[in-house]
Amino acid sequence: MRENAAPTAWLTVYCASRLGKHEAYAEATRRLATLMLERNIGLVYGGSRIGLMGLIADTLIEGGGSVHGIMPTHLLNAEVNHPGLTTFEEVADMTERKRRMLALGDACLALPGGLGTLEELFEVWSWRQLDLHRKPIGLLNAAGYYDGLIGFMQHTVDVGLTRSEAAAHCLNAAEPEQLLPQLLPQCF
Repeated sequence: MRENAAPTAWLTVYCASRLGKHEAYAEATRRLATLMLERNIGLVYGGSRIGLMGLIADTLIEGGGSVHGIMPTHLLNAEVNHPGLTTFEEVADMTERKRRMLALGDACLALPGGLGTLEELFEVWSWRQLDLHRKPIGLLNAAGYYDGLIGFMQHTVDVGLTRSEAAAHCLNAAEPEQLLPQLLPQCF
């Protein structure tokens, strides 16, 4: 990718502000970022310099990619924002952050993450079910991280509490090379 080239597409990524205990999460994050660089896909994310959030941003920045961070004031004041982003937005609160992240991305992807990642994922997933957007959503199931969630979502379908088509709105794959072409086929 040429440095400063306008991205072909933007991927909104939800992920942890921690690295986790398994190197597979960091490795999948680096591979995703490398693939994004190869395909000139820009990153929209929460703007942090720590954890998997910092790792994906650093990898893209080092490769000359575009990275747009969005952070609410209360986190900015905690000094966790990434200082080297292409562009950065300070917003009033987490609700505004999530709206902006969804608005700017062409697709949404959840890497391994904790409560915040899951909350962001479920919000965009439920909004998709309600037809508030039609953007592709995916889970990068690195090292089986989301196996339990995928099984649980199938359970909600099996017991009649989720429509199968709503559950199918969230794609999943273990490898970024499998998932990213499904989320942003125009880049492949």
